[in-house]
Amino acid sequence: MNKPLALSLALLVAGHASAAERVDLLVRDATVVDIATGKLQPHRSIAVRDGRILAVVDAKRAKAYEPAQVIDASGKFAIPGLWDMHVHFGGGEALIGENRNLLPLYVAHGITAVRDAAGDLSPSVFQWRDAVADGKLPGPRILTSGPKIEGYKSIWPGDLEIGNVAELDAALDQLQGWKVDFVKITDNTLSPELFIEAVKNADRRGLKTSAHVPYALTLEEVSAAGLDSIEHLDYAYKAGSPLEKSLGEKIARGETTSRDAWTQWNATFDPARAMAAYRNLARHGTAITPTINGSRVVTYLDQDDHRDDDYLKYIGPGLQATYTWRVERAAKDDAAAVARRHERFETSASVLPMLQRAGVTILAGTDAGFLNSYNYPGIGLHDELGWLVHYGLTPQQALQAATINGARFLGHDDEYGTLAPGKIADVVLLDADPLRDISATRRIHAVVLRGQVHGRADLDAMLADVARRVAAQRAQAPASP
Repeated sequence: MNKPLALSLALLVAGHASAAERVDLLVRDATVVDIATGKLQPHRSIAVRDGRILAVVDAKRAKAYEPAQVIDASGKFAIPGLWDMHVHFGGGEALIGENRNLLPLYVAHGITAVRDAAGDLSPSVFQWRDAVADGKLPGPRILTSGPKIEGYKSIWPGDLEIGNVAELDAALDQLQGWKVDFVKITDNTLSPELFIEAVKNADRRGLKTSAHVPYALTLEEVSAAGLDSIEHLDYAYKAGSPLEKSLGEKIARGETTSRDAWTQWNATFDPARAMAAYRNLARHGTAITPTINGSRVVTYLDQDDHRDDDYLKYIGPGLQATYTWRVERAAKDDAAAVARRHERFETSASVLPMLQRAGVTILAGTDAGFLNSYNYPGIGLHDELGWLVHYGLTPQQALQAATINGARFLGHDDEYGTLAPGKIADVVLLDADPLRDISATRRIHAVVLRGQVHGRADLDAMLADVARRVAAQRAQAPASP
């Protein structure tokens, strides 16, 4: 072979070997937080193409990529996008616009998916879910139950009311036709028998179920029936008492109040009995969404009425008006009732680490939205994470509750929940290590949502836009009498 030809071939081979692979985005030199193991992976780069993570590589291998866009993430900590596993959209058709304003609040706080646990705006929520999925509406991924299943003349607006198995079947047919992501069942007027049948019927159809637990049923009964998640931590406490069933049935018959029953449950609470019940929840695969923040806000309204919260500038006047009923109800409590309220909350919250030790899946959710006073969409999840740690979880466990656990619960852990090749590129870059201090989740440098970068300036602009919209809505609202 002559020298010019050999040189040409050598240059061709060298050029091919050094050709960079094109990607849409490279998050360069971040410390990746492995939520599953609790380990930090420093000096990693995340390559993104077509909205998915192509690779997570070290500094040397990162040179193999030619990115269209680069984020310098040196000194930053990368975690998966957060999931709020209990939110609400509602308040009536007049508040559709105010509810839609909440979507940017989630993104601006690093929340890339929300689980809507029923309200009275399901047609709008279905539209938003599809529009977000199609890239036509900015916002977090929405997973929704649609309207909840209830009994006749329920207090909850917008639900599907049933009184027999035929109506239950029709309701589930309707929900499946809407392609709901799970089924929400509550216990205001629904009979215990129909509640159990709803859980079993949904399970037979391959639908996930989420519920408030009827007093007349034990945790073991609903869990054994196939209930997938219990909403709100206070339902778990009574399982530690041998009087769980008998007092629950008395409440259902109107022979005692939940307040008096709780006093007896508390007096007879047995940690060993509770742990056995919680292990059964884990064995059956029943998760719990504690929603501590929402309960705590109302519990301690006597100490902080939240009327001067700066965050109210992001909450429309109509939504703020829905807070009134809980505020007024709490205001009726005398000093003794307030003390009982505090004790009940703190005692119920104390079982959180027991649930974790028993192997129960904990889902981080806020209960934010309409009706739930001063429990704010967006920032509320960071409050929730803080309380999860305060009441006994480690920062790693709290982060798992807001990432891996939610994605796995809804069957989407193949695409979400961790930072790994093939996953959807939902990434939150933090200024500090959340494994050392969970409050670091509030210090957001940037959010990558389905591969699209939103830097700090973009996130601040989202918040400012919502504040402007709310100010305009407030200016147009009728004056209070």
